[in-house]
Amino acid sequence: MRPCFPLLTFTPMTQQPEKDGLSRGHIVIMAICTGLIVANIYYCQPLLVLISKSFAIPESKGGRIAFLTQAGYALGLLFFVPLGDKVERRTQIVCMAAAAVAALILAASSPNLLCLEIASVLIGATSVIPQLILPFAAHLAAPSRTGKVIGSIMSGLLIGILLSRTLSGFIGAWLGWRGMFWMAAGISFLLMLIMRFAFPVSKPGFTGSYASLMRSLLTLIKEQPLLREAAAINALGFATFGLFWTTMVLHLSGAPFHFSSALIGLFGLAAAAGALAAPLVGGSADKRNPRIPIGYGLGLLLLSFILLYIWADTVTGMIAGIVLLDLAMQCIHVSNQSRVYALIPAARNRLNTVYMTVSFIGTSLGSAIGLFAWVKGSWPGVCLTGGLLTLAAFAVYGATYKKESSAAGPGTALP
Repeated sequence: MRPCFPLLTFTPMTQQPEKDGLSRGHIVIMAICTGLIVANIYYCQPLLVLISKSFAIPESKGGRIAFLTQAGYALGLLFFVPLGDKVERRTQIVCMAAAAVAALILAASSPNLLCLEIASVLIGATSVIPQLILPFAAHLAAPSRTGKVIGSIMSGLLIGILLSRTLSGFIGAWLGWRGMFWMAAGISFLLMLIMRFAFPVSKPGFTGSYASLMRSLLTLIKEQPLLREAAAINALGFATFGLFWTTMVLHLSGAPFHFSSALIGLFGLAAAAGALAAPLVGGSADKRNPRIPIGYGLGLLLLSFILLYIWADTVTGMIAGIVLLDLAMQCIHVSNQSRVYALIPAARNRLNTVYMTVSFIGTSLGSAIGLFAWVKGSWPGVCLTGGLLTLAAFAVYGATYKKESSAAGPGTALP
């Protein structure tokens, strides 16, 4: 008889699961943990007005909290994620979760803005746990289903990103901004305990120093053309993502919609529908050349901006564009991530560091480009710019297509 609860099928914590022994329960709990942990980065965004009022500062100054949280996340990607190739993975994840709890408590009890700003950097830096879980899961999964596993966990991560703002807005209005941070600390503490007892032990093979570990990032960039290609395509895709979500608020709050911030936040539910397709995309990447779903994703991304341009003044058109845009990003990101993880299994965390850092830079630049396009051309200018960024990704995709057979560099270049 099948167990009623998949969580009961976890491998005992003292055993290393077989290469194809990543259970459904592991995947479910990993997806939940990634979604709830990554939400720590985005809780602050709907709370910025409340924070500004609490400390009697201008909203523009309070807005630095969001920037500092993102900056902390970038630092965590660069300095903490590579350690997953050197230290025992479950131990690192649990320690990072404990640090995230401490950072969230510091934020909730901050007596002044400076203390909250420091806490925000720490929240971002310690909330890179999803970028530790993803290569961890890829290491445990059988090669034949790595893409599907990554897609399933990515669904949890993306839903966490998209729904965190909605949750934070409601909790902030009910309990205040400190209440949201206290709740996040409690959630993270519970997740820390779950990950400690549910995740299996996984020992990496890198035995060098931390300095040599960091230097090897440059070696990966130099010797792995597929990594450079995937990172470039993903950065351009993430740029369109940042461009859209930064300017969408401006578009929906103005004519002809005049929507409130709470109503605008509900549009994240439409994006969540696209996120649910990630496991299907990952499964497709397992069964065929993963470049194929990347090409489909770029096509859907271009189509989404065409719809957003044509039906810019209708709710139906905006929702359709959001669903297509997020589905496109799943095709691009999950397939690229599967390709990157397959390059050098022993260096998955370092590969993920390079890949995600470049992607994160793309998101940041896309947000800045989107605001510039909004000032110069309003919503039509934003859609046109999104289309041009997509065409640039197509150019990289086309230019590297014939190099696929030689895209993987020497697999023995790193330990």
